[in-house]
Amino acid sequence: MTIKPIVPVSVIIPCYRCSSTIHRAVQSIIEQSQQPAEIILVDDASGDNTLHILAEIETQYPDLVKVIALSKNVGAGGARNVGWSMASQSFVAFLDSDDAWHPKKIEVQYNFMRTNPEVILTGHGFRQLTDGNQCLDWDVSRVSEQIITKYKLMVSNKFVTPSVMLQREISVRFNEGQRHMEDHMLWMSILFEGGCIVKLSSELVAIYKQSYGVSGLSSQLWLMEVGDLGNYLRLYKYKYINVLQLSGFLLFSILKYIRRLVIYWCFLRWQR
Repeated sequence: MTIKPIVPVSVIIPCYRCSSTIHRAVQSIIEQSQQPAEIILVDDASGDNTLHILAEIETQYPDLVKVIALSKNVGAGGARNVGWSMASQSFVAFLDSDDAWHPKKIEVQYNFMRTNPEVILTGHGFRQLTDGNQCLDWDVSRVSEQIITKYKLMVSNKFVTPSVMLQREISVRFNEGQRHMEDHMLWMSILFEGGCIVKLSSELVAIYKQSYGVSGLSSQLWLMEVGDLGNYLRLYKYKYINVLQLSGFLLFSILKYIRRLVIYWCFLRWQR
C-alpha cells in the first residue's frame, strides 16, 4: 500500500443534517494524494442522526477525525469558526458536507501556498455535478494563478467556500450570526487588512447543491442580497470604503439583484 504524505492542513466541515452526504465528503478527503493532518467535523446542533454518523466516522478514523458537537445552531460560518479555533495545523481548508474534493486538491493548493508564503488565502474553480457517483478524475495538471484585487472581490465573490485554503493564524474570522454572504465578507476583510489573495485556475471541488424551486429561489436570492448589502455597510463602518464608494456599491448590488430575479424567473418559467 502506498503511504501518502501528510501535510500541515486542518480540514473543517460544518455539518447540519447531512447524514446522507457526509460520507462522500469525508471519503474525498481520504482519497487525497496528500493527506491533511486532521479533519474537524462540527455538528451544528442537527437534532437528527447526523451526530451519530459523525461519531461512527470518528471511530473509523480515530487518528484523523475530530468531532465537535454544538449545543445550539450557529450557522455554517459560526460552525467553521469553532472548528477553526480547534485547528492545530498551519493551514485551514474548508469543505461543505454535501460537496467533494478532486483527489489532487490539497496537493495542488497546499504546495502553492507553501512555496508562496506571502499569500494568505487561495481559492480555485469548481465543477457543478448532478451525479453523486461521478468519478472526480479530470485533468488538473495545468494551473495558472490570478491575484485578486480589492475591486474585483468587491464586485463579486470569486470563491465558493469549499475551494478556500488559508493561513490559520490570521486574525479575522467569519462574522458570528451572519448566515448569508459571510464567506464573501471574510475574503474582503482579509484583503482590506493587507492580505494577498490568489485564485488558482484548476477546478478542484465538485459542487452538488440542488437548485431551489421558484419560491425557494426568490427568497434565497433576497437573503443573499440582504447579506451583500450588509457587507458593503460593514466595509463602510470599518472605514475600508468611503460614503461615495458605499453608495456606488449599494446601487450596483441592487441592480445585480434585479437582474438575477429577471433571469431566474424567466428561465424557470421557460422550464415549466
